Order: sequence, then C-alpha cells, then structure tokens
Amino acid sequence: MKPIKVGLLGLGTVGTGVVRIVEGHQEDLQSQTGSAIEIAKVLVSNKSKARDISIDASKLTEDPWEIIHHPDIDVIVEVMGGIEQTKQYIIEALSRGKHVVTANKDLMALHGPEILAVAQEHGCDVLYEASVAGGIPIIRTLIEGFSSDRITKIMGIVNGTTNYILTKMSQEGASYSDVLKEAQALGYAEADPTSDVEGLDAARKMTILATLGFRANVALDDVSVQGISSVSREDIQYAKRLGYELKLLGIAERQDDEFSISVQPTMVKQTHPIASVNGVFNAVYVHGEAVGETMFYGPGAGGMPTATSIVADLVAVVKNLKLGVNGKQGIMTYKEKKLKTDEQISSKYFLLLHVADRAGVLARITQVFADFEVSLESVLQQPNPVNPEAEIIVITHDANKAAMQKVLQTFEELDVIRKVKSVYRVEG
Repeated sequence: MKPIKVGLLGLGTVGTGVVRIVEGHQEDLQSQTGSAIEIAKVLVSNKSKARDISIDASKLTEDPWEIIHHPDIDVIVEVMGGIEQTKQYIIEALSRGKHVVTANKDLMALHGPEILAVAQEHGCDVLYEASVAGGIPIIRTLIEGFSSDRITKIMGIVNGTTNYILTKMSQEGASYSDVLKEAQALGYAEADPTSDVEGLDAARKMTILATLGFRANVALDDVSVQGISSVSREDIQYAKRLGYELKLLGIAERQDDEFSISVQPTMVKQTHPIASVNGVFNAVYVHGEAVGETMFYGPGAGGMPTATSIVADLVAVVKNLKLGVNGKQGIMTYKEKKLKTDEQISSKYFLLLHVADRAGVLARITQVFADFEVSLESVLQQPNPVNPEAEIIVITHDANKAAMQKVLQTFEELDVIRKVKSVYRVEG
C-alpha cells in the first residue's frame, strides 16, 4: 500500500510537533490506518534557518504553490495562520481534490461555511479539531459524541492567556497590568494582546463551537463580546468573598430554536467545576437534553497538545480515504439561525455601585430595580477604607438583558449613584 503523502504549511512550534508525532508514531499510525503517512513537503519562510528538528532539506520549500499543486500530495496540513491568503491556498487545494487539516480558528470562524461547502463540492474532508481548545477533542465530541442528543448550552474557558491572567490576579492579588506583563514575558500573551484580552480569540472559538453545537451558520458578529481589561483586583476580591471566581467565559445557549452567544467576564460559583480550571488550561462544559451535564478539560494550547489534535484529524482523513467516504462527515449546517432578542436573554447579575453615603440611597436603588421588574437575590453594603463613598453590592435573580440595560441607564442619571463600578454576569 503506497504511503499517504502530506504537505505541511508551516514549521513553527505546532508544525514541528506534527512532524515529531508523524515520524515518531509511524507504527501506531500505520496500524490504525493501514498506510504509512509521510510528510512529503514542508512550507517554511526561510530554508536555511537553523531548526531544532532534523528534516530532509529536499522536503523544504518557500513556495506554497509547490505543495498545493504537487500531484502526489493527498492531504494539506495548515499550521501557518493568516486568513485571506491562507483561505486562497485551502480553496485551491480542495479544488484539486486534496483534503485539508487546519488549526486555524480565525479562518474557520470567518470563512468556515464557505470552505466546508467547497470541500463537499469536491468530495474532500476539512477537519479542524485543533482550532479550538488545543489538545481537547471537543469538536469531534460535538459532531460525533452528541450526534444523537440536542445541545442546549456550551460554556467554556477557551482562551488560556486570559485564564492565566485571572488566575494570577485571584491567587496572588496582583493587578491586571502586572500579570499581563508577566504573561507576555512567559510567552502566554502576545506583544499585542488585544485579541486575547478583549475576547476576540474566545469569540472566534465560540463561533465554531456554536455552529457545530446548534447546526446553524453562526457568524462572528453574532457573538456579544467583552474582554477582561477592565477587571480590577477589587472585583476579584469581592467575587471571592461572595463565593465566586471571575472567569472569561464563552457562553452559547439555546432554547427551542433560538440561541444567544457571548464572551464576557463572568462570576462563577466556586462549587462549579469550571471555577477550579486555572492557569493556561481550557475547559468546555456541554449540556445536552439527554445526557445532561458534561465537561471536557485539558491544555488549550502548546505545540504538542495542538499537534496531537492535528494528527488525530489526519488519521481520520486517511481512514475516510480507505472507506471512500471523504467529504461525507455530515457537519454541514441545516438549521435556520434565530438569535434571541435582549428580552429573551436572561441571567443573574452582580453589580458594584459607588454611592453617596446618606440615608435613603438604598431605597432609591431598589426602587429602580423594581420599576424594571428585576428582583434581587442579595444586597450588601461593604465598608471600604480607601473609598470615602459607600459601596453597595447587588446580586439579582435571573433578569433579562434588556431590563438590566434600562436599570443601568437609569443609574447613570441618578444623582445618588456616583459610579457603576462593575457589572458581571453570574453563573452557577
């Protein structure tokens, strides 16, 4: 049986991991697929650069089209990143009958439906397990493991950088800016951390997960996004005092056929399993009507965990080749997209208010909540030696988003409220 030839686009940390696994696990791969798998060509930016992996120089190329147009290459593995140019490479590869494995969350979040349609047209596989949550096999689980169930909620920590920052702030009482600098020094955060800390990276991953979980064409613009750059030590200390941890959560919820998707800092009850996911680890909680609650936990990034997911996809492509079922993995969307209105989106809320320290203030605040039919679970007035104004903490019962927006607008106009310091969703 002739070997399956692979063209690898990119030889960074993840690409190097793919080469190590394919070359080091050849016996295992062959026993699973019935074929040897060979890395035939590798795209690099500089062929003469020193590398920490031994690879035949004749396999290296600086021309992506040499790989995409290569007649003997069966599968393209894309780990180079980028969006528009990379999309061109993948579309061209699919049109030539080559299967694609990618780790590119940005590409799949923005152009996934178009790429999958081209793949189906040409009878090709496009697999992208590594695009979300690194080494956690969450995409395969949503497609196969929940194929007989109806998913009603996906909630996850899907960005390791922000989870690392919030964990350090919680455990060490450090400030956001100090921990961000440390995360950059350790390589967990980019020099420009905007995509991570403002929630865009997590939003792209939630776009992919919601598309698969709800079988509808979810777009990035459908995700309501708020990052962690305004989270303070004070917020985290209050959360802990009340029995919560603050996490950046992606939350996709469905009721009947209508759904909502958001990424936002969220106060999670310390008894919820997701509250104890710390550092750069990821976790995805999935609720199905039949199975109930499930949670998947593991490394969300890193060369070898991500490479493991890529090679697992590669094995799936080769198995499909042997069975003659490429392009039939059944993950096309078929549900009409129906987004919830703000009146239909509900959750508990935590509010920290700085208010005038005088009689009658609390009565005026609670009257505003009553006016918009938001009921309160608890109200707490905390002395703060560094703040001359009074601080009031409110946790609501489930309230719809539209009503809460009206409450907050009214608070902006209320003379006794000096500042709405923090507002967070509450889970668990």
